[in-house]
Amino acid sequence: MERFAETVAVDQARSTAGALAYIGDRLGLWAALAGSGPVTSRELAELTGLHERYLREWLATETAAGYLTYDPDSARFSLPAEHAAVLADESSPAALAGGFESIAAFWAVADRIADGFRSGQGVAWSEQDPRLFSGVDRFFTPLYQRSLTTEWLPALEATVAALERGGRVLDVGAGFGTSSILMAQAYPRSTFHGIDPHQGSILRARDAATKAGVAHRVTFAVGTGLDDVGTGWDLITFFDAFHHVGDPFAVARRARQSLAADGALMLVEPRAADRLEDNLNLVGLTYYGASTLVCVSDALAQDGATALGGQAGPGRLREVLTEAGFTRVRSAIETPFNLVVEARP
Repeated sequence: MERFAETVAVDQARSTAGALAYIGDRLGLWAALAGSGPVTSRELAELTGLHERYLREWLATETAAGYLTYDPDSARFSLPAEHAAVLADESSPAALAGGFESIAAFWAVADRIADGFRSGQGVAWSEQDPRLFSGVDRFFTPLYQRSLTTEWLPALEATVAALERGGRVLDVGAGFGTSSILMAQAYPRSTFHGIDPHQGSILRARDAATKAGVAHRVTFAVGTGLDDVGTGWDLITFFDAFHHVGDPFAVARRARQSLAADGALMLVEPRAADRLEDNLNLVGLTYYGASTLVCVSDALAQDGATALGGQAGPGRLREVLTEAGFTRVRSAIETPFNLVVEARP
């Protein structure tokens, strides 16, 4: 009992430290510490214009959490370079600060999810706390930047060659447009169209495409399904989005019908094994938690009879795609955090 109570106490303490890490991210404190060198609370207050007494307590908390180091002789706090790569550098492949923004959104919707446990009703993606949209984009962007065009797309059969010649790509669940824009930058002869149910995200995506200089080849629209997307797509992608749909069998069938004869469907899903007992680890904990609070709830909000969840596993995904009429389904590549599935008509 005492050992388990200690486990719970650590989780609670870290949850509190996480709330303050989110505040540090929101106020730019991690970036300030990354560029300042060792500072006292007063020096950090002068640097940031924030209240010293709040900062003194915040610094103590994050030091106790192991995020900062402290020199008692000089009373100065430091953010090690290795920690700055995780907390202060959005371009770093190890960037994780956006996760705290997502967790803040989780807490904001927790009472509505609790009501859903009683009623079976869901919370649609577009009804989530706004911090979820930006937090999710920040969480996944380093993964996409590191792997999308260098590992995932090359793992598909003949897809890179088609995109280099000039193909048409439909990005379903495009969010802020990061995946569409990365592909457009890598394949300048191809065109891309992203759809997402959240209008605010679509506006952000359009703005991002303009800033990236690819808006003439990348378009975005509000969309909740594949009924009006036309046919002849060389590639249809779902980046961490397929397990959100209410009826994955119907959506997979529509995707197959929308593809060109030699086109491909690519699902980028959270990494999971087929059995629960093989997912009882840190990655599984992360994705099961997010799935309960966001993914399954989104599927249930669509009156989905089948809510896959974020840890469906390759076997279940293959079953859905095969029943939808895809004749060739395979796991193209696995990473520590993602599973890439390729399906062809």
